[in-house]
Amino acid sequence: QVQLVESGGGLVQAGGSLRLSCAASGRTFRNYATGWYRQAPGKEREFVAAISWSVSNTYYADSVKGRFTISRDNAQNTVSLQMNSLKREDTAVYYCAAVSRFKCRTVGVDCSPEYWGQGTQVTVSS
Repeated sequence: QVQLVESGGGLVQAGGSLRLSCAASGRTFRNYATGWYRQAPGKEREFVAAISWSVSNTYYADSVKGRFTISRDNAQNTVSLQMNSLKREDTAVYYCAAVSRFKCRTVGVDCSPEYWGQGTQVTVSS
Protein backbone atom coordinates (compact mmCIF):
# COMPACT_ATOMS: atom_id res chain seq x y z
CA GLN A 1 0.00 0.00 0.00
CA VAL A 2 0.98 3.66 -0.18
CA GLN A 3 1.25 6.12 2.70
CA LEU A 4 0.28 9.74 2.15
CA VAL A 5 1.32 12.75 4.25
CA GLU A 6 -0.04 16.23 3.55
CA SER A 7 1.58 19.55 4.42
CA GLY A 8 1.20 23.22 3.62
CA GLY A 9 -2.12 24.08 5.22
CA GLY A 10 -2.64 27.20 7.28
CA LEU A 11 -4.49 30.46 7.72
CA VAL A 12 -4.76 32.84 4.77
CA GLN A 13 -6.84 35.88 3.92
CA ALA A 14 -9.47 35.74 1.22
CA GLY A 15 -7.88 36.32 -2.16
CA GLY A 16 -4.60 34.81 -1.03
CA SER A 17 -2.80 31.64 -2.05
CA LEU A 18 -1.58 28.41 -0.48
CA ARG A 19 0.22 25.41 -1.84
CA LEU A 20 -0.51 21.99 -0.41
CA SER A 21 1.87 19.08 -0.84
CA CYS A 22 1.40 15.37 -0.38
CA ALA A 23 4.39 13.08 0.04
CA ALA A 24 3.86 9.43 -0.84
CA SER A 25 5.85 6.46 0.37
CA GLY A 26 5.56 2.72 0.29
CA ARG A 27 4.81 1.47 -3.17
CA THR A 28 5.74 2.75 -6.63
CA PHE A 29 4.12 6.15 -6.76
CA ARG A 30 3.59 6.18 -10.51
CA ASN A 31 1.26 3.21 -10.14
CA TYR A 32 -1.27 5.38 -8.32
CA ALA A 33 -3.79 7.89 -9.55
CA THR A 34 -3.95 10.72 -7.04
CA GLY A 35 -6.18 13.57 -6.05
CA TRP A 36 -7.38 15.97 -3.38
CA TYR A 37 -10.60 16.03 -1.39
CA ARG A 38 -11.80 18.40 1.29
CA GLN A 39 -14.24 18.36 4.17
CA ALA A 40 -15.73 21.49 5.69
CA PRO A 41 -17.31 21.49 9.16
CA GLY A 42 -20.72 19.85 9.09
CA LYS A 43 -20.38 18.80 5.46
CA GLU A 44 -19.51 15.63 3.63
CA ARG A 45 -16.08 15.09 2.16
CA GLU A 46 -16.01 16.29 -1.45
CA PHE A 47 -13.82 15.88 -4.49
CA VAL A 48 -11.55 18.80 -5.34
CA ALA A 49 -9.08 17.75 -8.02
CA ALA A 50 -7.42 14.71 -9.55
CA ILE A 51 -4.45 13.91 -11.74
CA SER A 52 -3.83 10.67 -13.59
CA TRP A 53 -0.82 8.50 -12.85
CA SER A 54 0.71 9.52 -16.19
CA VAL A 55 0.25 13.24 -15.43
CA SER A 56 -1.55 13.55 -18.74
CA ASN A 57 -5.02 14.34 -17.38
CA THR A 58 -6.35 16.63 -14.68
CA TYR A 59 -9.87 17.12 -13.36
CA TYR A 60 -11.39 19.76 -11.10
CA ALA A 61 -14.58 20.35 -9.21
CA ASP A 62 -16.52 23.24 -10.70
CA SER A 63 -16.11 25.21 -7.47
CA VAL A 64 -12.32 25.37 -7.82
CA LYS A 65 -11.86 25.34 -11.59
CA GLY A 66 -9.67 28.20 -12.72
CA ARG A 67 -8.36 28.84 -9.20
CA PHE A 68 -6.71 25.57 -8.19
CA THR A 69 -4.04 23.61 -10.03
CA ILE A 70 -3.06 20.02 -9.29
CA SER A 71 0.33 18.66 -10.25
CA ARG A 72 2.53 15.70 -9.46
CA ASP A 73 6.18 14.76 -9.64
CA ASN A 74 6.63 11.02 -10.03
CA ALA A 75 10.38 11.32 -9.49
CA GLN A 76 9.84 13.02 -6.12
CA ASN A 77 6.74 11.00 -5.17
CA THR A 78 4.71 14.11 -4.54
CA VAL A 79 1.39 15.58 -5.58
CA SER A 80 0.61 19.24 -5.03
CA LEU A 81 -2.37 21.55 -5.05
CA GLN A 82 -1.78 25.22 -5.81
CA MET A 83 -4.72 27.22 -4.51
CA ASN A 84 -5.15 30.81 -5.68
CA SER A 85 -7.88 33.40 -5.17
CA LEU A 86 -8.98 31.59 -2.04
CA LYS A 87 -12.48 32.16 -0.72
CA ARG A 88 -13.96 31.67 2.74
CA GLU A 89 -15.91 28.71 1.42
CA ASP A 90 -12.60 26.96 0.65
CA THR A 91 -12.08 26.56 4.39
CA ALA A 92 -11.83 22.84 5.09
CA VAL A 93 -9.55 19.97 5.96
CA TYR A 94 -7.85 18.93 2.74
CA TYR A 95 -7.01 15.28 2.14
CA CYS A 96 -4.64 13.68 -0.31
CA ALA A 97 -6.07 10.52 -1.88
CA ALA A 98 -4.84 7.70 -4.09
CA VAL A 99 -5.99 4.60 -5.89
CA SER A 100 -4.09 1.98 -7.84
CA ARG A 101 -4.08 2.78 -11.53
CA PHE A 102 -4.76 -0.90 -12.21
CA LYS A 103 -8.13 -0.50 -10.50
CA CYS A 104 -9.12 2.94 -11.66
CA ARG A 105 -7.86 5.60 -14.06
CA THR A 106 -8.81 8.74 -12.15
CA VAL A 107 -9.59 8.92 -8.44
CA GLY A 108 -12.73 10.86 -7.64
CA VAL A 109 -13.94 10.63 -11.23
CA ASP A 110 -13.91 6.91 -12.04
CA CYS A 111 -13.78 5.52 -8.51
CA SER A 112 -13.35 6.33 -4.83
CA PRO A 113 -9.92 6.48 -3.19
CA GLU A 114 -8.26 3.48 -1.63
CA TYR A 115 -5.82 5.47 0.47
CA TRP A 116 -6.07 8.72 2.40
CA GLY A 117 -3.67 11.07 4.10
CA GLN A 118 -4.37 12.42 7.57
CA GLY A 119 -5.48 15.82 6.28
CA THR A 120 -4.26 19.39 6.58
CA GLN A 121 -6.38 22.35 7.72
CA VAL A 122 -6.91 25.31 5.40
CA THR A 123 -8.65 28.32 6.89
CA VAL A 124 -9.56 31.34 4.77
CA SER A 125 -10.46 34.50 6.66
CA SER A 126 -12.34 37.50 5.34
